[in-house]
Amino acid sequence: MGSDHTGRAGNIRTVNRNHRSLEHALAGAAISALALGSPALAADMPLKAPYLRPAFDWSGFYVGGHTGYGRGSSNAVLSDPVAVSTNSVFSGPIGGVQAGYNAHLPSGVVLGVEADLTFPNYIASNSIVSTLTGARSEVVEKLDYAGTVRGRLGFASGHWLLYATGGFAFAGERFTNTPDVGPDQKHINVRPGWAAGAGVEYAFAPHWSVRLEYLYSQFDRADVRFPSGAEHSSTLDFQQVRIGLNRKVDWPGSKTWTPNTDLTDPESDRWEIHGQTTYLGQGYPAFRAPYTGTNSLTPARQAQATWSNSLYLNARLWEGGEVYYNPELLQGFGLSDTVGVAGFPSGEAQKSNFPYPHYNTSRLYVRQTFGFGGEQEELASGQQQLAGKVDVNRLTLQAGKFSVGDVFDGNSYAKDTRRDFMNWSIWAPGAFDYAADRLGLTYGVTAELNQKQWALRGGYFMIGAVSNSNNFDTQVFRRGQYVAELETRYQLFSRPGKLRTIGWVSSANSGSYRDTLNDPALNLDISLTRTGRLKYGYVFNVEQSVTDDIGLFGRWSWNNGKTEIMSFTDIDASLSLGTSIRGTAWGRPDDTIGIAGAINALSRDHRDFIAAGGLGPLIGDGQLNYRKERILETYYAYALTKQITLTADYQFVTNPAYNADRGPVHVFSGRLHGEF
Repeated sequence: MGSDHTGRAGNIRTVNRNHRSLEHALAGAAISALALGSPALAADMPLKAPYLRPAFDWSGFYVGGHTGYGRGSSNAVLSDPVAVSTNSVFSGPIGGVQAGYNAHLPSGVVLGVEADLTFPNYIASNSIVSTLTGARSEVVEKLDYAGTVRGRLGFASGHWLLYATGGFAFAGERFTNTPDVGPDQKHINVRPGWAAGAGVEYAFAPHWSVRLEYLYSQFDRADVRFPSGAEHSSTLDFQQVRIGLNRKVDWPGSKTWTPNTDLTDPESDRWEIHGQTTYLGQGYPAFRAPYTGTNSLTPARQAQATWSNSLYLNARLWEGGEVYYNPELLQGFGLSDTVGVAGFPSGEAQKSNFPYPHYNTSRLYVRQTFGFGGEQEELASGQQQLAGKVDVNRLTLQAGKFSVGDVFDGNSYAKDTRRDFMNWSIWAPGAFDYAADRLGLTYGVTAELNQKQWALRGGYFMIGAVSNSNNFDTQVFRRGQYVAELETRYQLFSRPGKLRTIGWVSSANSGSYRDTLNDPALNLDISLTRTGRLKYGYVFNVEQSVTDDIGLFGRWSWNNGKTEIMSFTDIDASLSLGTSIRGTAWGRPDDTIGIAGAINALSRDHRDFIAAGGLGPLIGDGQLNYRKERILETYYAYALTKQITLTADYQFVTNPAYNADRGPVHVFSGRLHGEF
């Protein structure tokens, strides 16, 4: 019976298949007959061409960022009362953000609208439009930002889009007048204008595209009159050549929308994207201060804030080869313009003041890893690490722009001022005068040999041309900093720990504290004693896990203290100890409590120089009743989500800038941090 059933079923399927074939054949014959046998009727029946889906659909919203090079020109006239004029050109790196919407038509034409904001580089000279000096005034014009709202018209072919663009432009500027008599006078101005340009864009993944674009903007004349009576008039045009990265955003209900889509999914295993944003506000009430110097913490109550926004774009180049790019937009002010305390309260407060966001290529480097076989370990994806398996026994080389602290002086509990401790002498070894510009970055090359129980690291880094500078000494290898670190990994009562021992030496064009003091004719100007000198020091850095939720850490750092600080802060010896506690015990496993203290000191030569009225990068009260600077910091980081953390922080600073005549200071901070 089963056999009979199977036979009948087979016959039925055959009949149905033949029937459908017959229907198709008859339909085809009928259409052919109509088309061939009746030309007039065939002509009256148009055939619809099949719809061909484009290789990439440009339709929809998108967001992205860009970087590149900007060049502006201006003609300015200052009347005060005699007219003086200048033609000026300014240029430098730029960076910004954009967002827009495209409509991709079946013909291949793409219509769109886009808005963008572009910011100049953080180096001041890159944003100075013009400087004019008259009989009674000096006026400086600075560009804060430029933006556009434009239409786009393009044609798409495959994964490529060629387009032209044009529309409204605007630029934000600040004019500062320094008259012969009286305080500075400031004027904020926004210029309208127009913009036009063209570009080419390539879609390399279902939701990602990269572009190259040229944009020209011309703005209306700006006429400014200051309270002193000085009048300033100027023109402005601005050209940009920039590359950009865009991410399509699918809205619910759109053709390409997929629920639970991660906007940061790179849609490829060859590259990764991470990002972060941190807003940090700090303030303190008034404190006792019988006198105040040039680099003193202002005794009156004050509050300041910083805001940083970062992307981390990491890509695999070849076997073991990787490239890392970290653009950032930085804005804000440190307390008292980031002076007044050697162990400064905020690691987000760079030694620069940015009333508007400024662009910086904070990191751009290549990394090559050579595996020697044997046991492997998994490296987790991170802001400066591509995920993947590597040999435990390996050699890693790195070269480019980054921070010394990216490779050296790691610590699981006190390292990241955007997530844990904020004080300079707690998240870093205070007496390690590591090579850097005013934002804490430099150019260098490093090598790391990693084994299961230890790692050996070494590196060379370019150092500032002078103390506290954004310019580097280009006498490579003759001037610079050499760093070596041995990291040993151990078990204490079955809990993991690490000890890092660092030695460093810097060859720099630096001044001597004692030589400056010994020559009264120098009037404490240490720059007049600058010549090639050596500065050296060491760091001991330990971290110890106590339980899965509790960790201890400590750092002891020292330098010889004979020559001026080149990059970091006015500390010649520093001891810090602390603990980090996760909130598992009270049902908040993603929360963290941190408690730490630091004691900072100066060498004899350094303290004598400051006591005589000398100035360091961060300190200088005009006189000094020397005591060691003591800092207590505690924070609670409350996890709002897996990606967003709100932190309350308190710091108690005794003897700020080593001066027992001033303080103590109570610093209160709030930090909102998000990352992906």
